[in-house]
Amino acid sequence: MKNQITTIAFDADDTLWENEQYFREAELNFAKLFPHLAASEVVKALFDIEMKNLKIYGYGIKGFMLCMIETASLLSNEKIDHQLIYHIFDIGHKLLQKPIVLLDGIEATLLHLHGKYRLVMATKGDLLDQERKLEKSGLAKYFHHIEVMSDKQPRHYQKLIKHLDCKPENFLMIGNSRRSDIVPVLALNAFAIEVPYHTTWVHELHEEPIEHPNFVSVTSIDQIIPLL
Repeated sequence: MKNQITTIAFDADDTLWENEQYFREAELNFAKLFPHLAASEVVKALFDIEMKNLKIYGYGIKGFMLCMIETASLLSNEKIDHQLIYHIFDIGHKLLQKPIVLLDGIEATLLHLHGKYRLVMATKGDLLDQERKLEKSGLAKYFHHIEVMSDKQPRHYQKLIKHLDCKPENFLMIGNSRRSDIVPVLALNAFAIEVPYHTTWVHELHEEPIEHPNFVSVTSIDQIIPLL
């Protein structure tokens, strides 16, 4: 990896700042709207609806809110009332107003790498929400380019690398999700570093071991500096 990398891309949610724990909290608050059902049953129903609609809504809070409404309709036998709708919107609005909490060591790492490499933020989600979080984070000044992707498949990374006028062998992706940040990048023979987060959305789990010469897993973000 040393002396090869010119462009480093960072995932945003749960790599730059905390995110997933807020969704888990929102799921539990949603489950409380159905006290006659087990929380696990409600969360499972919501997840199934999210997966059904993923190709339509994409990733982000707005799609999550629509999925909560559809799930509520399903669980209430299509007898959803305005009070339930109000509570669902309240959960979504509170998600949109969560504070931006940077993960330990991220700003010091970006400061160290800034000027030595071309830094990119490459994330999924809703464009307006990710732009809001980036602005509130104070990290925008470190990034040469911001890319909010509809998904993170090899073709999406290939498009990004081409746009950056970069070659895969000079591109490094850093993120917490093996499914989205690691496996697709390795498929292009680019480099990938995993920085695990303590909570991962079920959809992002990738249980199979990864054996690739361009892959490294670290326990904290500051450990990437010696690798470069």
